[in-house]
Amino acid sequence: MPEHESTIWMRREQAPVGRPAERSRTEITTAALAVADREGLEAVSMRRVAAALGTGAASLYRYVANREDLLDLMTDSVAAEYALSAPTGDWQADLLAVGRQTRQIMRRHPWLPTLVVSRPTLGPHGIDLLEHVLDVLADHPAAPGRKLEAFALLNALTALFVQNELAATAPGTRRQASYLAHVAASGAHPRIAALLADGAAEGGPADPFDTVLVAALTGVLG
Repeated sequence: MPEHESTIWMRREQAPVGRPAERSRTEITTAALAVADREGLEAVSMRRVAAALGTGAASLYRYVANREDLLDLMTDSVAAEYALSAPTGDWQADLLAVGRQTRQIMRRHPWLPTLVVSRPTLGPHGIDLLEHVLDVLADHPAAPGRKLEAFALLNALTALFVQNELAATAPGTRRQASYLAHVAASGAHPRIAALLADGAAEGGPADPFDTVLVAALTGVLG
């Protein structure tokens, strides 16, 4: 397979020609993560990361072919933050534990859900996570393809949850909530009014993450 068609983890750490290596992929990835965590995904560019490292953008191309490589490295790097325990024999509890960790990692790196949804990738750390999920499901009777679907669903559904959580703090969401309250008070939509009243009586909506994730995984796996 030509190098330009392979993932970055199937290529040499540095271009085979030129000066001796002065940087490493790990160093470049760390700089990119810092930019993304501080300024958002849109701020991540070869030029911006190079500036954070005190070098020129051209020098980075000796280590990564393009911005897409950089994004893949970032996504895989944060997968190293998982603390994976041995399977307990309760696949629902074990996958829920993975999902909760995924949620926390995505909260720490608010740019991550976008990449998980729009650019899913598997590098060395992601492969370790997939192996763990398959280990958890080793005795489950579902077909191998279903188990892969469950892994993809766990990541995608958690990403959507976190995106909604992050959006909940945006001014637009607060305006929408104010409008719903206005509609409920008008009396023209009694079911909406009852829904909001029930939520207020319960002290606000409960966190549905665990319930929804387990139900979705059970639906895929059968």
